[in-house]
Amino acid sequence: MSGQRERIVHGLRVVIDRDQCVGFGDCVREAPEGFELDDATVAVFANPEAVERERLLRACDACPVDAITVYDETGKQIVPRPA
Repeated sequence: MSGQRERIVHGLRVVIDRDQCVGFGDCVREAPEGFELDDATVAVFANPEAVERERLLRACDACPVDAITVYDETGKQIVPRPA
């Protein structure tokens, strides 16, 4: 299982790039009900709808390799924060 996985959560499009994820698990530590690491130690969605929006954004932003990208309702990238 590789490639990108995405979900719409709280009006946000959240994309996990499984090829870029190296399994640090920072997203899991920030929001364990939203993310988990699979058997290959790669991030997958658990139940991100159960995580309040601001904490979900913090969890996505915690990724040290920017394997999680979030777009707002207008399609603008908000995580990682564009330079």
